[in-house]
Formats: sequence, structure tokens, C-alpha cells
Amino acid sequence: MANLKTLNDYELTVLLREGDHTAYAELYQRYNQLLFVHAYKRLRDEEQAKDIVQEFFAILWTKRSTLYLKSSLIGYFFTSVNNRIIDYFLHKDVQNKYIASFAGFAASENKKTDHLIREKQLLLLIENEIQQLPLKMREIFQLSRREYLSHKEIAEKLSISEKTVDRQISNALFRLKTKLGLLTLFAYFIKF
Repeated sequence: MANLKTLNDYELTVLLREGDHTAYAELYQRYNQLLFVHAYKRLRDEEQAKDIVQEFFAILWTKRSTLYLKSSLIGYFFTSVNNRIIDYFLHKDVQNKYIASFAGFAASENKKTDHLIREKQLLLLIENEIQQLPLKMREIFQLSRREYLSHKEIAEKLSISEKTVDRQISNALFRLKTKLGLLTLFAYFIKF
């Protein structure tokens, strides 16, 4: 076998899908620290940043056989970690802590603090609209966007067809776009 350090991300991804532990370890070595620094910059909590990155790598191994990338591997890694960070803020009720951690900068960086407050309000608005979706649609949408299940996995888990899953997710996105506007929704899923 070739030295894994000489393989590119695509080649390592192929090996990972086949269950190669050494390819997984190489990806971990390449990106663990980079993802931790990124998470830490957002969270300002070393332990939580470590937990989020470790959770990401654990899920990566669990779902390795279904890993098919539409973009770069590092882009996928950052998007996944960002989504976990957003979920942390939305579901752990830490908005007050989040704002408080930036309170010291208020005097000298009012614009930055204002931006963070607006960001929090935007996230809360989006979460509220997600909660307004019909129960089944919301459940399918959250399985897709928060638990990162594929449409096939959702269909199997809920004993429904993949076509139903596709339709429910499309309808959820349409409703959210209609209520929030495309730019708001785009910022929610892409910016972080």
C-alpha cells in the first residue's frame, strides 16, 4: 500500500468508504487541528470545540460508506462542523452565554456586538420558522439537516418512500424561503 501521506483527499475518501482505518486516521491527522481551531474561534470554549470536532469524526467513521462528495473534502468538513456549531447554539440554550462572551468588546466594538446580536436574532427567527413546519415535514427536515441522514436513511427510519422524503424536504425549503426570503435561508445554511 502507498504511503497514505502522499495520497490526496479523494483517494483517502475512497479508502475510507471501504472501511480503511489507516485512511481515517490520516484524515484525522490532516484536519483535526484545523477543524478544532475553526470551532474554537466560533465557540470560544476549548472543551466544546474538541467535543464538536470529535463528534464530527465519529459520525464520519459511522457514515463512511455513504460519503460521496459534491465538493471538496475540506469544504464538506468545514460545513459539517459549522452545522454542529449552529446546532449547539440553537439547542443548548446558550444564546445568553454567547452574547455575554462578547460583552467585553461592546465599548470598543459596538458594530461587532451589534452584528452578533443580529446573527442571534436571525438564528432564532429561522429556528422559530422551522418549528412552525408541519410535524412530519419538520421531523424529516431535521433528520436531513441536523442529523445528516441521507434521504434513503430517513425513508428507512420512518418507513416511507424516498420520494416522500424528497418532496417533504423540498416543501420545507420552499416554505422557509417564502417566509424568510432566499438570502436569509442561504445565510443560515452556507455562511456558517
